[in-house]
Amino acid sequence: MNGLENEAADDHFEPLLQVEMAMGTFLSDWHNCDQLSTFMARMISHNRTDPIRHSNFFSFALNELLEVSFRGGSLDGRIGCAVYRHGPIERVKLTFPCPPGQRQFYREAVSKTRRGNAYARYIDAISTDLAPSREVVLLDLAINFDARLRLEESDPPQIAIVIDLPLEGIVS
Repeated sequence: MNGLENEAADDHFEPLLQVEMAMGTFLSDWHNCDQLSTFMARMISHNRTDPIRHSNFFSFALNELLEVSFRGGSLDGRIGCAVYRHGPIERVKLTFPCPPGQRQFYREAVSKTRRGNAYARYIDAISTDLAPSREVVLLDLAINFDARLRLEESDPPQIAIVIDLPLEGIVS
């Protein structure tokens, strides 16, 4: 998709919720990931077909994404999380400061979620890694949630991970 097609596709997403906080505050406690994801999931799931199921799926996916930023985060700057909706898809845009040395990691990790061998890489990683890496977490979202991820790098030192989650279509 080229830039114009992408912008046109973004026009269809309705804003639902947005939060922002100092990155230092966010990084001060690991539980912030869970608390923020739970709160946002409850706020946006009330009008879904099965609100409890939707909230659980969304909370899990958002928590994983927040943990990616937590593990690679910098104390400076702000973290922002915005949620949009278009039909059965929730779009999350997570913006956070990224040290220059980690930008390439995020480029490659997001790119790997779209490659044909993503499933094989995911299976290999979860069978050999003791703890999930940030790359494995992104692969998990792509594989298990059928999520589409992309990276935006328009405003250094910030980056944004944008993820489309078709949660209404997940069969449990």
